[in-house]
Amino acid sequence: MSYKSLLVHLDTSQAALPRLEFAFRLARQLNAHLTALLTLVRPESGSFYVMAGAAEFLAEHDRVSTERRNALERWFKAETARTTVSADWRVATDHATDVVRNAARLADLVVAGQFDPDDPGSFIANQFLEHLVLDAGRPVLIVPYAGDFSTIGLHPVVAWDGSREAARAVADATPLFIHAKQTTIVTIGAQGGEPPGSRLPGADIAAVIARHATAAAVTVEETQAEPARAVGDALLTRAAELGGDLIVMGCYGHARWRELVLGGASRVILKSMTMPVLMSH
Repeated sequence: MSYKSLLVHLDTSQAALPRLEFAFRLARQLNAHLTALLTLVRPESGSFYVMAGAAEFLAEHDRVSTERRNALERWFKAETARTTVSADWRVATDHATDVVRNAARLADLVVAGQFDPDDPGSFIANQFLEHLVLDAGRPVLIVPYAGDFSTIGLHPVVAWDGSREAARAVADATPLFIHAKQTTIVTIGAQGGEPPGSRLPGADIAAVIARHATAAAVTVEETQAEPARAVGDALLTRAAELGGDLIVMGCYGHARWRELVLGGASRVILKSMTMPVLMSH
């Protein structure tokens, strides 16, 4: 099993170029084809046309968006010419949630960016990333908006609770385990209301991973049962202490009326991640 088709989603945020660079490195590492999909989002002028300076705001938005689009495309073409990476460039102006979801279903792995509340260019749509992770049917590798990530998958840290989502994430991350030098399984104990011992042991999934990662050491660490939010914080802290460069985890969520509701640990990771995270649903 390997990733041979990668999709990287781009926006007009400051983090878009580092994300594109990250995706190119990953494509070279995996000898995979890379599709770069830039979605352009323009504010609805009708929603604030009565505001003073609305026309100037839209003009400035369009100017910045065009500049960043051109800069991304120039870098993409230069890198494609410089390297042996097979790649194609796409731009979409339709509803980004639908466009990216549909493109993701044709890829083996999707690279997307964490939302940056201080950068308007990173806003795509309400709960865009949540919809992508839950609806794509493909693993989504989320890159934080801050940080320099020169390696990926040399030391994955796997959040394991024996659930369907966690099992899906482990299976989806298998091509990265093959290249790992060290893999750590962090087990999450039974939560309130679950009988002790109801979750699959970490040693069992470690043995499964070790059959793929024959050159890597696979170790298991156990954690005590904690509230979901505390589990998310503890996982981020422990992954950093271990020197991990990737977190692998299942994403829990469901639709409630017109809103997606994620599990507490998933919400914490999406908001506070300090390293790339591969999520599967």
